Amino acid sequence: MLRADDLLSGLRGRVREVHDRQFADLSFGGVCIDSRQARPGDLFVALRGERDDGHNHIDDAIARGATGVIASLDWSVQRPLPEKSAGFLLVPDPLGALQEIAAWWRGAHEVRVVAVTGSVGKTSTKEAIAGVLGQRYGVLRNASNYNNEIGLPLTLLQLNGTHERAVLEMGMYDLGDIALLCRLAVPQVGVVTNVGDSHLERLGTRERIAQAKGELVESLPEQGTAILNGDDPHVRGMAGRGRSRVLLFGCQPGLDLWAGDISSRGLSGLSMTLHRGEDTVLVTTPLVGRHNVYTVLAAAAVGLVEGLSWDEVVRGLSMEQGSLRLAVKPGIRGSTIIDDCYNASPASTLAALDLLSEVTGRKVAVLGDMLELGPAELTGHQAVGMQAGKLVDCLIVVGCRARYIGDQARAAGLREVYYVDANQEAVKHLWRILGPGDHVLVKGSRGMRMEEIVEAIKEG
Repeated sequence: MLRADDLLSGLRGRVREVHDRQFADLSFGGVCIDSRQARPGDLFVALRGERDDGHNHIDDAIARGATGVIASLDWSVQRPLPEKSAGFLLVPDPLGALQEIAAWWRGAHEVRVVAVTGSVGKTSTKEAIAGVLGQRYGVLRNASNYNNEIGLPLTLLQLNGTHERAVLEMGMYDLGDIALLCRLAVPQVGVVTNVGDSHLERLGTRERIAQAKGELVESLPEQGTAILNGDDPHVRGMAGRGRSRVLLFGCQPGLDLWAGDISSRGLSGLSMTLHRGEDTVLVTTPLVGRHNVYTVLAAAAVGLVEGLSWDEVVRGLSMEQGSLRLAVKPGIRGSTIIDDCYNASPASTLAALDLLSEVTGRKVAVLGDMLELGPAELTGHQAVGMQAGKLVDCLIVVGCRARYIGDQARAAGLREVYYVDANQEAVKHLWRILGPGDHVLVKGSRGMRMEEIVEAIKEG
């Protein structure tokens, strides 16, 4: 329960005005930035975005039961405050206020924070780590895409006395973003999964992406631990950038934690042997695709660093993680959907195609544009097309950039390639061609809204 006094303590005197003389007696059951999600007793923070201004929805938040509002001082100058039962904090910058309050709230709780970043696999790694740590500790994790300068503070404000560990995914848009998130969350353990081509459009080179991701390592305390993918040279190169001790994981013997005897069971998961020093442990997990070997390794490494036994680690890794983004779903006319449409990069799409190649029956791939690749846009799409041409029986490409995928797949010898501009056209093809035993992979960047295709071809 967040009290008004907590807000004032967190803001350390930056509040310009407090309206409602009973404000100090208020307490809040939750914090929201979307008035439609406001519940009775919530604190509503009015943020200005590119498309909308939360100040326009203050009345709605109060009508839904919000009893406190953080708003911009300049907004209050332009109009009278609503004459309703809500206390107002007026500040120069509501987003900055939200972040300061979240940082103060995090500091008020005895919790160890594990931060996760990387170009690919952040969410699955975060979920696997939370599953492992949950075998012993009360765990908070950020949900959905709450991994930025807004979502992470909202997650920190959910901390309560039941939480002993917090597992926080950290995304980035540019240099300095992860450093900011670390100042708010103060992690003791940092995990970097990999450095890929995502964000090339903004940062230009993988070296600059590595610089941005490495801000996590630089932020760790001397007593902390950086858990790094030793098979990725850009990530391994971060080992010297911080003060903390380093644990390297990967598939190379000699790393601090490494995996061997890796066996994929298709859509049923993976098995492998993990090695750490003299320890050798067999792990079976429902995570699908060989790329998730690194997910398993990172989660196991965090569990061991946080004091769990091997039995607890193995048990956590063997559990289903319901919130993972890749999901297997029944499709129309006896087909099976591999829903991996949340986002896409060349590396993650190649991994998804490898998984598709391991299933039985006809293999269909629906691949959309991969965005934000910058100078790697052409080569990234062509690399995916080359692999698709070798591994699938039918390919549907959606969008102008995905045409490069189709062209390269045809050059690799694939005959059945369909080019479409919209998701609805892809759905029409799928309703025509899918049959019993077919497996269809759906994947594209978030901006392509590929989930529309999944919804249209799900059973029922």
